[in-house]
Amino acid sequence: MQIKEIPDPQRRSMICNDILRALPDWFGVEQSIVDYVNQARGLPFYAAFDGSQPVGFLAIKVHNRYTAEVCVMGVLPRYHRQGIGKALMEAAERYCRGNGQEYLSVKTLDGSADYEPYARTRSFYYKMGFVPLEVFPLFWDEDNPCLFLVKHLL
Repeated sequence: MQIKEIPDPQRRSMICNDILRALPDWFGVEQSIVDYVNQARGLPFYAAFDGSQPVGFLAIKVHNRYTAEVCVMGVLPRYHRQGIGKALMEAAERYCRGNGQEYLSVKTLDGSADYEPYARTRSFYYKMGFVPLEVFPLFWDEDNPCLFLVKHLL
C-alpha cells in the first residue's frame, strides 16, 4: 500500500466519487456524494493505492490557522481493517502539523442513531485518538444526529 498526495483536482473528484459509490452503507444519499465530490476538488487530498488502483482516500478541510477537519474519507470494503484508514489519517495529521494546525476534527453519525456501520466508524476515530465534544441532533437531520470529535495534534 502506498499513500500519495493527489494534486490534480479532477483526479481527486474521480477517486472520491468511485470510492464513495462503493460504500452505500456510509454514503447512500446521492446529493451528499455529489457535494463531497465537488468539495474534494479543492481540498488537500491523500489516496491509498494498491498498485495503481486507488483503494482509499481522505480530504482535509482547513478552517483556520488552528483547526482542520477530516471532510470526507473512505476505504473500499475489501480493504477495511488493513491499516489503510490509519495510514491516511497519519498523512492528514502530518499535513496539519506541517501547516501549524493544532486540532483536527471530524463529524460522524452519533451512536444514538444505532446504525452498526457507523459504530465501526466511531471506533476507528476513537482508536485514532479523537474524543467526542458534542452531539448536534439536527446538524444533518433528525434521523442523523451529528457527533463532533476532535484530536489535539501538538
